[in-house]
Formats: sequence, structure tokens, C-alpha cells
Amino acid sequence: MFKKFSFLLPALMLLAASCGSGSSGHVALQATKQPLKYASLIDIERTDSFDIVRITNPWDTTRLLHTYLLVPDSINLPTDLPAGTIVRTPLKRAVVYSTIHTDLIRELGAFDAVKGVADVPYISDSLTLSKLATGEIIDCGMHTSPTIEKIIALETDGVLVSPYENSGSYGKLGQLGIPIIECADYMETTPLGRAEWMKFFGLLMGRFEEANDMFEAEENKYNTLKAKVAGVDYRPRVLMDNMYGGVWYVPRKDATISKYISDAGGRNPFDDISGSGSASLSGEKVIHTAGDAPLWLIRYSQSTPLTRSQLAAENNLYSAVEAFRNGNVWGANSSVEDYFSITPFHPSLFLDDLIKVIHPEVTDSLTNPRFFHKLL
Repeated sequence: MFKKFSFLLPALMLLAASCGSGSSGHVALQATKQPLKYASLIDIERTDSFDIVRITNPWDTTRLLHTYLLVPDSINLPTDLPAGTIVRTPLKRAVVYSTIHTDLIRELGAFDAVKGVADVPYISDSLTLSKLATGEIIDCGMHTSPTIEKIIALETDGVLVSPYENSGSYGKLGQLGIPIIECADYMETTPLGRAEWMKFFGLLMGRFEEANDMFEAEENKYNTLKAKVAGVDYRPRVLMDNMYGGVWYVPRKDATISKYISDAGGRNPFDDISGSGSASLSGEKVIHTAGDAPLWLIRYSQSTPLTRSQLAAENNLYSAVEAFRNGNVWGANSSVEDYFSITPFHPSLFLDDLIKVIHPEVTDSLTNPRFFHKLL
């Protein structure tokens, strides 16, 4: 990963202005690397005056995606800063594209700093919707075509986006001079790797200590759950999801869901496919490879609970899956419980659900899985 390259600054003396007095005098500062245990796409270094955050390009890890210089707005802007996009912190008038990140910002106690959001039709959070109704938060359009005039009118001090491959300069948005903060956390390949990005959001929102404490608590919960199944002898193959548009997207070896399955004491039938993310296969290929899986977990979104009879009516291939024949199909309905927004920074909740489904014999809880239910 890029963080292993020679971008470390501990040996480099940086020049910065002294704090608060308005003086332009220089003081030599030492940059200290912030230890990260799981995240592979982010590198944080801290000085007495500002923080340096480097984001590795997830699609070409030999290159940087972005470098940010997080400078507290309580001090004069240091001179002779290294190259990078300057972000004044804490953010006070942010536009946030993803509800995953607005939820995290709220947990960190900085929700008042969110002044604009995108993709409002997909927001289900009641607090965000109420603030939209009162005008405390502004609808800034869809992330693919944001309303530039509204972003300007908000006097935005940062736009938090989820980058994609070859996303370029973000068109007109990139010409405004407003810091575009590329949140590539979703490209991490491990649950705790993504969760550790909350430290970056803590720095942006002036809540670093809170973020650090929250991550340590989440890490402990996750690893405690993982230890419960570390010694199990039986690790069943777990088939994930179903066909969409004639294609079945299955997790590759290094996909996040594959890591979840392994940590929950199961096996991904497709871990012979290298890489991260999903592989697109035909239904016939999936059944040939994983039709004998004794467990089948489906993530879906609809107004009514998914049923086995509905599955059978959708595609007769599904009846060839062992888990279907044995009545061991489980579903998680995101329209009822929005796990896509909850679990990225609370992966222990999803792991707990998986363990309750895959290895119920090791759980000491009388509660049912939070997200998954057995299909009738």
C-alpha cells in the first residue's frame, strides 16, 4: 500500500506560523504519524499546528488520490505549507453527499455542521428529514448533478463526496475553490478498516478524541465477537444475495462481505476469485459452484418481507440451492432496517447478526438477529 512509501515526515522539519497572535514568525514543527491498525487507504500525520491526511488511490495504490492539510481556523494560516488542499477545521458549513457520513457526523456530536445534503429521495433518517423540512439543511440535488448555486449560497467550507474511479475534477463543483473531501472509506476491504476512517471524520469535525474512543469501543466489540467463533471446526459455505438483472454478483476473496463471513465462522464459496468487490456471474455458474451451500443470506429492499415462494417464482434456479430446499434462507430488508447506513462504522452489529445465523450455538444472547430474518 502507498502508506509504506516514502511520504513520512517525522524527519522533515516543517515551517508554520505561530498560533493566535497574528505573527508571521516561523517555528519548526515535527510531524508525528498517527497509528492506524486496519485502514489501508489513509495516512494521517499530526503537527502542533495542522494535520496532514493522504488518501491512497484505491484503483491504483501506487498513487495518491488526494492530500489534505487540515488547519484549525483558530490560527493564522501557516506559511510554507506542503502541497495539498487546505481545509479549515472544524468544518462548520459542510455539504455531505452520503447518509452514511451524516449519520457518523451526528454520532460524533457535530451534526449542526451539516448544512447541505445530496440524494434526498434516498434519505430515511427522520432527523435529517426534519431539518430539511425546516430549512436547517438544504437539498443540494443529486450527487451526479449537484445544485451549484445552493452550494455557493451556503458558503460551504467543505463538500464530502464518495469518489469513484476516474471521477476527475468534479466539473463545476471542482472550480468553486471549495475543498472537495474525497471519502474513499467504502473502498477499504475489511470491516474495521472502513470503520477506522471515523478518525479522519473526527479530525474534520473537531471531534478526534471522540472518534478515537468510538473506534476503540467498536474494535473491542468486533474482535470479542470474532473470538467466539475463532475455534469452530465447522465452517459452512454461505451463499450471498441473488440475481439482479440476469447477473449474480458474488463476493471475491478480498471483498468486505467475504471478510465478514470468515470472521463469523463461515466460508465464501467464491474465495478462489481474487480481488476485492464483486464478480458478476451467471446464475448457472453460481449454482454449479455454490448450490450445495447450507446457508443462503439475501440483502434486499421491498415493502413486504421476501418469501421462499417469491424466490421460486422469480427464478426456478433458486430451488436448486441446498439452503432453499432445507428452509435455511435468511433475508435482510434495508427498507425496514437501514443496515447500509448503520454498519459501515458499526461493523460489530453486522458481525453479531452473521454469527447468530451461521453459529447460533456460540451465542449467549436470547435476542434474534437484528437485520436478518428467516424466510417463510
